[in-house]
Amino acid sequence: MLLPRSVLQPMRGLRFRLAFAYMLFFTTFLLVIGGFFRWTLQGIIRTEVDDALEEEWGAVKGYLQVVNYGPDWFYDPYDPEETFIVSRLQRCFLLTDASGKPIMHSPIYDAMGVDSPAEIQAILAANKPVLRTRYYGKEAYRVRSGKWVDKNQVFYLAVGKSMAEDEHILGRFTRDYFLMLPAVLILGGLFGWYGAGRALEPLDSVSRAAQRITGSNLKTRIAPRGAGDELDHLVLSFNAMMDRLDRSFEQIRQFSTDVSHELRTPLTVIRGQLEVALFTAETPAQYRAAMEDALVEVERLSSIVRALLLLSQSETGQLVLQKTGVDLAEVARDIVDQFQIPAEGHGVSLSIDAPATCVISADRIQIERLVSNLLSNAVKYTPANGGVHVALSASGGEARLVVEDTGVGIPAEHLPRIFERFYRVSPAGPEKGLGLGLSFVAWIVKAHGGTIQVESEVGKGTRFTVTLPVGDAGVRPVTDAALPSVTR
Repeated sequence: MLLPRSVLQPMRGLRFRLAFAYMLFFTTFLLVIGGFFRWTLQGIIRTEVDDALEEEWGAVKGYLQVVNYGPDWFYDPYDPEETFIVSRLQRCFLLTDASGKPIMHSPIYDAMGVDSPAEIQAILAANKPVLRTRYYGKEAYRVRSGKWVDKNQVFYLAVGKSMAEDEHILGRFTRDYFLMLPAVLILGGLFGWYGAGRALEPLDSVSRAAQRITGSNLKTRIAPRGAGDELDHLVLSFNAMMDRLDRSFEQIRQFSTDVSHELRTPLTVIRGQLEVALFTAETPAQYRAAMEDALVEVERLSSIVRALLLLSQSETGQLVLQKTGVDLAEVARDIVDQFQIPAEGHGVSLSIDAPATCVISADRIQIERLVSNLLSNAVKYTPANGGVHVALSASGGEARLVVEDTGVGIPAEHLPRIFERFYRVSPAGPEKGLGLGLSFVAWIVKAHGGTIQVESEVGKGTRFTVTLPVGDAGVRPVTDAALPSVTR
């Protein structure tokens, strides 16, 4: 018959399984301990009986003597103590000659069965005492048998001692222990259930906290107990996960806000130009001017969409690097040559210091984008009569690219966020970019297994230092959470 689901469900819980495992171990432990104590007690009782039997063997030899008419017991019948000792010795004993013929024996020993001549001869030949357990009905007797020499005559003597009282003690211990065992197991089970509940309380806290979490409520945290155990590690891991989720959702919200802001401006301009052309333009030249202005904003809108698509592909691992041997020195010189004219137009001097060759394993397109973005920012934010310098060196299996300018600099409070998407130090027009260039730079550096550092001082300039491995760093997708840290 199958049990209903309502009964089986609690049995599948972790608390029930922990309590059940504890009860199983506790029961096994108590059974083993009880069996061990019983076996130890039995051994102690057996040793005491054997020692007492050894004393009675010596007492028999003291009271039993062989005279002309045969063996007889010699003691003072008027002495109560001696009378009691001899009567106890006579309760279970056997005396035979060397051939095994019975000379004297007690009714109890006779009822247990007199030893056969073959057994007697074997024991006499061994010349060693033999200890055995024999039964008179259900009553156990411990029997010591061996050679007894009296007046140069060899006899076989066996003396027995009842173990009824000792067996009663052993049985009482067994009965009392196993009668008490269910009560102990019940108390142990209740303690195990309570202990499992207390131990799993942090898990319940995590579960309740997880149920309260929504997209608008990511500040929930669980206070650690301070025990430093596995459950505290779980609580700390949960809190760390919530911190990461909170940051990720905050970045998503900020990203949505930034995208909306960036897309709204060109759309508003396009709409305004079209409305002007629709309601006020009268000549073909006016219509043409309105459409040209609209096309400029459309191009800006397309640039934003392309940049967002490329950044999204890179952060989700869809953009896989095509690594080949790339001469970073050649790439840097080519990019510097391309920026010479824009730099001269801004009144900025542009120079490079690079070795003849510096080959790394990289995606050439992405490396060109990295150098181009850094130079573009340096030229844009360096005033006239300033300078931008590019330095490249290689040592210790690493290539080190430094782009340094004498521009306006970046305030210290902005440095930790300059690699975020759409982040710009100050409000800027379209000519200053979308705020995505450094996000691409951070991703490219991380994807190539490198690091990037930035140092800046307001009014004196900024220095970006990119370190890339010369060997093959492997191809791996990089997410936003894995962007390199910013140091200054």
